[in-house]
Amino acid sequence: MRRTAPSAPPRAAAPGLSSAGEAEGGGMRTEFAFRLPRGYVDDAGTVHRDGVMRLATARDELVPLRDDRVRENSAYLSVVLISRVVTRIGTVDDIHPGVIEDLFASDLAFLQDFYRRINAEGHTRAAVTCPSCQEEFAVDLAGGRLGES
Repeated sequence: MRRTAPSAPPRAAAPGLSSAGEAEGGGMRTEFAFRLPRGYVDDAGTVHRDGVMRLATARDELVPLRDDRVRENSAYLSVVLISRVVTRIGTVDDIHPGVIEDLFASDLAFLQDFYRRINAEGHTRAAVTCPSCQEEFAVDLAGGRLGES
């Protein structure tokens, strides 16, 4: 299945985003930028870390259930599902299950959690507590630069 890059550049991750997933101006946000912890290494050895995931549709969650690989091994469901909603990783815009299979395990786990956050919770922020001072604050999992919130 051929995926194409989004026609508009992805919006910045957290600024102006409400807990319901609305963008500034009241429109619904459907694409979320992310940064992989390790990155996808292509055949040429290039590491791709920045990507875009779109919100899932009901079809995205139903179609993989008809996939023979998923029927044989239910753990493969997340690989097929993630490959349907990730539209780009670095300069790679042909995202298919083979690309997702080649991710490091930590990157797949990151994308699974990211999928859950944007589709179930509507945002990419997580509440955390500082282990030293116990202060609570929110961090954006979409992969902004260090020091940004």
